[in-house]
Amino acid sequence: MDFEIVNGNVATLDTECLVIGVAADAALTPSATAINSAAQGYLSDLVAAGDIKGKTGETLLLQRLNGVSAKRILVVGLGKADERHDRSYKKVIKAILSQVKALNLKEITIALDGEASDQADTYRQTRLLVETATAELYQYDATKSKKADPYAIEKFAIHLSEDDTEEGEGALVDGAAIANGMNTARELGNLPGNICTPTYLADQAKELANEYDSVTCEVLDEDAMRQLGMNCLLSVGNGSEQPSQLIIIKHNGGEEGDKPHVLVGKGITFDTGGISLKPGAKMDEMKFDMCGAASVMGAMTAIAEMDLPINIYGVIAAAENMPSGHATKPGDIVTTLSGQTVEILNTDAEGRLVLCDTLTYVERFEPASVVDIATLTGACIVALGHVPSGVMTNDEDLAQELSVAGDYASDRVWRLPLWDDYQELLDSNFADIANIGGPAAGTITAGCFLSRFTKAYRWAHIDIAGTAWNSAGKAKGATGRCVPLLAQYMLNQAADVIDDE
Repeated sequence: MDFEIVNGNVATLDTECLVIGVAADAALTPSATAINSAAQGYLSDLVAAGDIKGKTGETLLLQRLNGVSAKRILVVGLGKADERHDRSYKKVIKAILSQVKALNLKEITIALDGEASDQADTYRQTRLLVETATAELYQYDATKSKKADPYAIEKFAIHLSEDDTEEGEGALVDGAAIANGMNTARELGNLPGNICTPTYLADQAKELANEYDSVTCEVLDEDAMRQLGMNCLLSVGNGSEQPSQLIIIKHNGGEEGDKPHVLVGKGITFDTGGISLKPGAKMDEMKFDMCGAASVMGAMTAIAEMDLPINIYGVIAAAENMPSGHATKPGDIVTTLSGQTVEILNTDAEGRLVLCDTLTYVERFEPASVVDIATLTGACIVALGHVPSGVMTNDEDLAQELSVAGDYASDRVWRLPLWDDYQELLDSNFADIANIGGPAAGTITAGCFLSRFTKAYRWAHIDIAGTAWNSAGKAKGATGRCVPLLAQYMLNQAADVIDDE
């Protein structure tokens, strides 16, 4: 689907369907006013008659209005002015896309005049529209014998004033890149564990490097990791027939020698819990336990497509957690790459085990910042539900940068404490540290565990257990979060570099 910016009088635009807005107080937007004038008051008569009340996401389809070039007019409710925010804006976009699908439209023009959101930012509104519309048109059929019929929509036009066109066109470029990254993350997350193995993830990273000149890829196999001393990561895959992989993707968009920003992804391609076996119910959803890795792959895809002028590395710790005679047992003690020893009290707390060695590994890059992303704890869902991702960090500025990026990208995070008071919960009688801290503050103690391996650089941990996938009905599947957050964080870092030049 192609996105484009169009200008001019909306009444004379030749389009299959023109979308205009009506507020809950019956106020017409500027474009709706122009259509109403061309149609000799037809819209205002409909509003007065109560045919459309302007509730958020409410729609009314009109055919061939006199004085209007568009074949159809779709009137969409924008709601009350004080209730317009990202959630309602997305609801409006989804209502529009529902009509696009139902009418089998090939092209559509959106003319909402910036009034569907409380954020008066043309770039942001346009980019969010592109990302949300693309997400609504995503269909998973990779493992189905009958492929999904593609939607007819080919052109998605957004009406802006000439003064806003340049900003809007920039939003189309970035929005399309981020949307592609989200689709990459969703596709990887939705694939079953018998297809999306650690080796498959490595192959996808190599394909990304082949596609973009700025990207290179290196994969460390188990022998290489063993020689380095990454015993904690390797312990997770001991019970599996699938070899573990450490995948390093480098986008070299900045100057040689510039410190890179590093994204680290948890890539547990299937998580049975190992010897600490999970209950059977909903275990199928543990194919989503690599969504941290999928987020990194998606973000690196978007970063490469936008060709950001900074160095950004994506590092994925990929393993499969299975029970077998070779599997790590509760009570086993392993020595990490950092030299610290870990008593593995529960083999189902495996994400932190692959991450801790990876976080030590990335020290060699002397990073400007490190952000790890993981479906780490069910406790995060208890704490925050499915709205924000949880974030913990050892750096106040980084906490603020991620919060600002999340708010702007409509992919929010909420900070949890990383206080020393929680560290004692990880005490072990037999090793330097235990891999679990008991039932209390599970998300925080997981962050505390990781913090012991991140003292050399600015670091943040993002727990996406509650945001990486939906479990309900037809909506079941990977969401693509937190690709928008990561992309925006890197866009902001790139902007800082440009400003300094």
